[in-house]
Amino acid sequence: MDLKLKDVAEMLNVSETTIRRWLADNKIPAYKLQHQYRFDRAEIENWVMQHKLKDETGISPFSQNPKADSLSVATGGLKQYGLTRAIKKGGVFNDIAGKTKEEVIRNTAHRIAPILEADEEVLAEFLLDREKLQPTALGHGIAVPHTRDLELNGDQEIVAVVYPEKPVDWKALDNKPVSTLFFLFTSDNKTHLHLLAKIAYLSSHQPALELLNKKPSKEELLEFMTGWESEIRSTL
Repeated sequence: MDLKLKDVAEMLNVSETTIRRWLADNKIPAYKLQHQYRFDRAEIENWVMQHKLKDETGISPFSQNPKADSLSVATGGLKQYGLTRAIKKGGVFNDIAGKTKEEVIRNTAHRIAPILEADEEVLAEFLLDREKLQPTALGHGIAVPHTRDLELNGDQEIVAVVYPEKPVDWKALDNKPVSTLFFLFTSDNKTHLHLLAKIAYLSSHQPALELLNKKPSKEELLEFMTGWESEIRSTL
């Protein structure tokens, strides 16, 4: 599904003016259809993972927008802790075996398929197909395997955090093996891109990297994530 300018602005929690500025500077991929900008969802996903959404000042677009109207703030309250809630549903797994990307994905699919109410073989193939398009490594030892071929029922999102037994080569641009994986699953495109952008931004947050290197428990990670999401306070 292709996206309109308004859709991308809402998903990334930036103004339409910011999107237009990025377009003028050729910073974001797009094309024109009947004189209107359109965005390919897969291209925007890849762009989000590469750029991690820091502006020139180093501020995340998920920071509180002082000019947000009351409706935006009210809606933001529903998604402010979206990543924390998604991890709470998906869980944390610190004993996933595998020497290769495929082995880790298949072993993870075996563990999380019941949570997703999905067939583990189909789930693994969807995830591997996405990796063939472009590796989902974010750098700094973090990757975010995901697929839009599997949509969850209802209005929900699930993120399973996985620590492989040993770091795995994920073809990251910084050549660092991956030691933390955020497996992302959602029920709609907007939530998917929103959480993908949050995870990408998290991967550049030094305190988060230091914590993840210690392979925190689910309780420890949820406590950290609650504080982190409270600080960035999305107004989506």
